[in-house]
Amino acid sequence: MKLWLPLLLALFAIAAAPVPEAPAWKAGAASTKITPDKPMWMAGYAARTKPSEGVDLDLYAKAFVLTDQEGGRFALITMDLIGVPRNLRLAVAERVKKEHGIEPTNLAINASHTHSGPELRTSKIYGADDLALREKEAAEYTTDLENKLVHLVGEALQKSVPAHLDYSTARCGVSMNRRTPDGKGGWNNFPNPKGPVDQTVPVLRASTVEGRDIAIIFGYSCHCTVLGHQKFSADYAGYAQQEIERAHPDAVAMFANGCSGDQNPYPRKTMELAQTHGKSLATSVQAALETNMQRLKGPIRAAYREIPLAYDKLPTQEQLLEEQKSTNKWTAAHATRVLQRIAAEGPLSPTYPYPVQVLRLGNDLTWVTLGGEVVVDYSLRLKQDLKDPIVWISGYTNDVMAYIPSLRIWQEGGYEGGGAMIYGSHPTRWSDKTEEHIISTVMDLRKAVE
Repeated sequence: MKLWLPLLLALFAIAAAPVPEAPAWKAGAASTKITPDKPMWMAGYAARTKPSEGVDLDLYAKAFVLTDQEGGRFALITMDLIGVPRNLRLAVAERVKKEHGIEPTNLAINASHTHSGPELRTSKIYGADDLALREKEAAEYTTDLENKLVHLVGEALQKSVPAHLDYSTARCGVSMNRRTPDGKGGWNNFPNPKGPVDQTVPVLRASTVEGRDIAIIFGYSCHCTVLGHQKFSADYAGYAQQEIERAHPDAVAMFANGCSGDQNPYPRKTMELAQTHGKSLATSVQAALETNMQRLKGPIRAAYREIPLAYDKLPTQEQLLEEQKSTNKWTAAHATRVLQRIAAEGPLSPTYPYPVQVLRLGNDLTWVTLGGEVVVDYSLRLKQDLKDPIVWISGYTNDVMAYIPSLRIWQEGGYEGGGAMIYGSHPTRWSDKTEEHIISTVMDLRKAVE
């Protein structure tokens, strides 16, 4: 009997051991460097007068593919770039559907909005040293980027394995509202500790049954504008991703920018501060990972719509011709660009095709993605209006065309309220119905994915 006792105890221990939870998903992730291999015109600051001069921190594009138990799929692409040109989103979505079977509705492409990356939007290269050359470089870079993004989705799909998906949040104090009253009825770009913020850090972790990290996806509502020099850098968000991947070497760390239109990192201006802020954000991500994370289960559902976002009253040709004579060089240059648009494309459209996307990852998480530089009011409002257990709001997704003000900021005016439009080729600012049009669309799409 004594000989059998150890064996019996071992059998009882095996029988009593908890059965590992079956994974509800398949997940895979992939990453590739997208730093230009030669000097290029840089994005983000209209006052730049020369191309890039080296690299501080490499830029990356990353892809995450999630598959539910019914075979439904969602693909997320993140990029250390200023934005997502509409033509890039359309081309990548078409090819991802054709080559990898993922519907455009189920694809989200988010840009970190670093102001230390290349200018890949040929329509935004104004005042360059050699306009034709810089536009050619941007077009070539974008073509190469398109190929890399489509390949990345395929690589992430190929690497997909059974996985758990867990969610939690933390907070990070790097951001501050950047709209400060100037005492004269206007607004300065200056830190405002009393202004609204959303300092939540949402975190999504995909891991294997054995506990190996696959991807760590996190968000934050803050401009990537610590730096303003002439070297390529992914700014604080790049340093955050770097820190997370050092701590979790199996993971692909992915940053999805939030509603950052009126949010800046403070203090700023040096590489050391970019590194410090990146470490602060990475620490917040790590804090979220150490909580009792919420396990997500259920199907993937998605809805996507491009709405005709209305402009305010369009300028007449006579008004534009008069503005061309302005002593303000930015006003005059804007009028010239809009007149060139009219000459090339015909009458101005009163609307712009604006992307709104609602994703349901399982039964608890609702992820809303919006195009453009959305101000923080959208995040704060949608987290109140949507009644789901988890709500995540991202801007800078699927197209980055301009600032998207709330009604409050539209009424206040200033840079985010419409003043920034003179630095592009939009004919005028948006309509005062912008916020309600976007919010009502989100609510409609949420109903569509019940």
